[in-house]
Amino acid sequence: MHIPRLIVGLGNPGREYERTRHNAGFWWVDAIASARGGRWAKESKFSGWVARVGEGGRDFWLLKPATYMNESGRSVGAFLRFHRIEPADMLVVHDELDLPPGTVKLKSGGGTGGHNGLRDIDEVLATREFLRLRIGIGHPGHKDAVADFVLHEARRDEQLAIDEALERSLDLLPRMAGGRMQDAVTWLHTPPKKEVEIPVEGAKAAPPKPPKDPK
Repeated sequence: MHIPRLIVGLGNPGREYERTRHNAGFWWVDAIASARGGRWAKESKFSGWVARVGEGGRDFWLLKPATYMNESGRSVGAFLRFHRIEPADMLVVHDELDLPPGTVKLKSGGGTGGHNGLRDIDEVLATREFLRLRIGIGHPGHKDAVADFVLHEARRDEQLAIDEALERSLDLLPRMAGGRMQDAVTWLHTPPKKEVEIPVEGAKAAPPKPPKDPK
């Protein structure tokens, strides 16, 4: 795995799509830019919004295509050509139907899984050999329900799980910047240990509540 020079967040432009499941890629790069002082600028030659952030002595480009999802390749291809970046040096962040909410996985290459954004990038670049950060959103259960599912907001419990996993996955950037990509993958794919409350020695237990008056 290469350390990415470009990180692309996939989503649809427009306020009506901001909180829909399909915009999980936008959420991730927005959070990275916000945490590291990156400023988004609309770049017409790339048909998208561009920002730049630093981490661990490295610079990372961030890109949000302003095209709709199924034309993401036009934006990505223009950026890669202009900056002479190879697809292998790119990370694409996207929503993933095949992972449950609360799960984030990193992989290199592979199929598109029916994702229109990935499919268009694949067609424009003529390669699937790039990194993908897959943010789990769950599956509606039937393929005919997918289009409607991804263009709606997640249920509250699902969104809480997505947000928690997404927040943790932001720590992937400094790990990638350190150059130890396989260690970064291992860390990301290892579920965090849940904190266990240890009773304080000598602490008194709360007295039992008196029984209710059965009137």
